[in-house]
Amino acid sequence: MRARRTVALALTGLLAAATLAACSNGDGKTESSGSSSGATVLNIGMPNGPQTENHNPFLGSSAGASLGYRWMIFEPLVMINGIKPTEPGKPWLATEWKWDANYTKLSLTIRDGVKFSDGQPMTADDVAYSFELRKKYDGLNQDAIPYGTIAASGNKVDLTFTRSQFTNQNKILTVFVVPKHQWSTLKDPTQDTLKNPIGTGPYTVKSFTPQTTTLTLRDSYWQDLPKVKELRYTSYNDNNAQTTALANGSSEWSFVFVPNVKAVYQDKDPKNHKLWFPANLGIHGLWINTTKKPFDNPALRRAMNLVINRDDIFNQGEAGYFYPKVESITGIPTPAGDSFIAPEYKDKKHAVDVDGAKKELTDAGFKLEGDVLKDPTGKPVTITLTDPAGWSDYITDLEIIKDNLSTIGIKATVDKANQDAWFKNIDEGNFDAAMHWTNGGATPFDIYQNMMDGKILKPVGKGGVSGNYGRFNSPEATKALDQYANAADDATRTTALNTLQKIMVEQMPIIPTSASNVGGLYSTKNWVGWPDEQNQYGPAQPTQQNALQIILNLKPAGSQ
Repeated sequence: MRARRTVALALTGLLAAATLAACSNGDGKTESSGSSSGATVLNIGMPNGPQTENHNPFLGSSAGASLGYRWMIFEPLVMINGIKPTEPGKPWLATEWKWDANYTKLSLTIRDGVKFSDGQPMTADDVAYSFELRKKYDGLNQDAIPYGTIAASGNKVDLTFTRSQFTNQNKILTVFVVPKHQWSTLKDPTQDTLKNPIGTGPYTVKSFTPQTTTLTLRDSYWQDLPKVKELRYTSYNDNNAQTTALANGSSEWSFVFVPNVKAVYQDKDPKNHKLWFPANLGIHGLWINTTKKPFDNPALRRAMNLVINRDDIFNQGEAGYFYPKVESITGIPTPAGDSFIAPEYKDKKHAVDVDGAKKELTDAGFKLEGDVLKDPTGKPVTITLTDPAGWSDYITDLEIIKDNLSTIGIKATVDKANQDAWFKNIDEGNFDAAMHWTNGGATPFDIYQNMMDGKILKPVGKGGVSGNYGRFNSPEATKALDQYANAADDATRTTALNTLQKIMVEQMPIIPTSASNVGGLYSTKNWVGWPDEQNQYGPAQPTQQNALQIILNLKPAGSQ
């Protein structure tokens, strides 16, 4: 299902850069405030089909992860804004944090006065235990953090790591905390079903059905209690059902692709039906199997890049809103990645240049005979572009790319694949080209590592790949990635990242087209205070950790 793919990406596409230390913003009140509005319930939806009762926050397949309500129950140490990489993190369950110079040690000060939903106090021991769980169980350590020692004393937790964690610092700071007194009783935390989740967040589970999970507000909380007293998460069968619910107002907040969003959603209630889909530091693009001739030739990949029309992909394939177009020739999304772009590429943007593409090809020994491009051996250049049939925007993107490639004589066909077979072929490298996404993170490192790292390079036919699906083999890129990850100073990191950008521009391991997003569609009819272009305090997606921030910010419409 398309929504599941996008959510999975978005969850890996967090987060922003944090400061080395931050101060407490003070404990909040614990009583609820009344309002003049009658709104007390918020209806949230996702098009993910029937759910199985499991509130285990570690499991991406759980209902809590699929629908996003795990973030209303379990809270992070630091709240980080995934769309503003240079913005300081917001103190949450940790009031202060400090890394050592090479990011191998982290000291956390844990907030006092926080209680779990069963009334027991949260302590530094709970925080340390939350890290120990991840260290002990590989299945819970999804980011493969190399934990060393973990120690709690008073309200302090000190962590060490076996290598620099500069590139993972935000993944560590946004770890959610679980109660030791509950999780130490589980037989297997990586698999056990959790039906009575206990967390520090402002909500608890009230009821569950395969279609709807309802959360209710706690009596007290370490911050001001939210104005929303009840959250109802409904899982619709598909995108169409979710879109209909948004249009008629029965669903007030979702993350779903709506092809004709203005007519189908916005025009149904122009005053209240809103959407905001900001980019983050992850990308989508045409992944090319670089082991297949003649596509192992960088000149051919550069020429293909020069004829692909990103405006058409954005306006037609992505309905003019969903995945923002990538403009920088480095593939780095802007404005989120502006500060990372190398000086020589600052003002260089993608533009269709058919003549420039033809020159690239001619200089590399290709020949355009009529409307057929022939490689240096005299063979016509053909390519199969493939994605699952149900991923409508990607299929439209491929049709656009097919037409674009014809301008330089490449005969492309679009294969609307079976989803399971497609995943297997991508994993094993049995494809010509496909629209796919990259990882995302606090810096462009995650993007480049996902597409270029030789450490995850596997031969065609061997699965279990966690990236580099195009089998791009560049020792120079692998070396630069290592230098960036293990650098002792910003200057070294900048040099390494500039090298990666040069490799991207000159060798084009994938052809970037669109930025990932962390957006959402929402209604202001009953609730106001949502993030938008003018108030970018967090991503607008209900399955992101920042969803809790949004709930805390909402007020009944007309209550002010």
